[in-house]
Parts: sequence; C-alpha cells; structure tokens
Amino acid sequence: MTSTPDTAIEELLLTADRMLSDPGVGATAAGRHRGASLALRTALEIAVDRTLEAAVPGLADITTRAKMLCLRCYTAATTARRANAVWSHLCLGCHYHQYEIGPTEDQVRRWRADVGELVTELTC
Repeated sequence: MTSTPDTAIEELLLTADRMLSDPGVGATAAGRHRGASLALRTALEIAVDRTLEAAVPGLADITTRAKMLCLRCYTAATTARRANAVWSHLCLGCHYHQYEIGPTEDQVRRWRADVGELVTELTC
C-alpha cells in the first residue's frame, strides 16, 4: 500500500469489497468475512486518525478507544457515535472465538456501507 491516507483507505475498502464478492480469494466464507471486517476497521481507524491529527497534532498517538471518546469533540456527535458503534462491531467481527458465530455477509456489507459513509464524513 502507498503511504497517503486517502489511497490507503481506498485500497482497504476495495480489499473488503473483493473479499466479500470473490469466493476465489482462497479462504472460507467465514475467513473472508473476518478479513473484510479487519480491512474495514483499519480504514475507519485511519480516517479517525486523520481527523484527530488535523484537529490536534499528536492526538492520533493515543489508543483507539480513547480516540473514539475524543472524536465527539472534533466532529458532529452523531458521526462520533456512529464511528464508535461501527468500530465496536468491527472489532467483534475481526476476532475469532470458538463459542461465537462470525459475522455474516449481510452484516459485513452493512458495515462496509457505514464505513464508506463515515470515511466521507470524517475526511471532508
């Protein structure tokens, strides 16, 4: 990936799209859904980092949980709430637990739509 944030975010979103639409990726459906979730979570985290770094240089160096709490001070409250909710769901979708069913394709597609909207809102 290249080092520019916009390109990195776009590539991560395209990676998620490919994992959802191409069964020939070489992974099980559950693996593709988790992989897409990870790509989406990373894209959202980059967009949040960019927003916070523009507002207060150095703020992007804190933990992601703390970033989500700070985000409401630098964006609209609804955007910050949505980002936190989607990020939380993506975190759960990325991690494997024997006792849980992984995210479904429909869930990941919904998260994809949400992340696309949030990236646009955060980077404008």
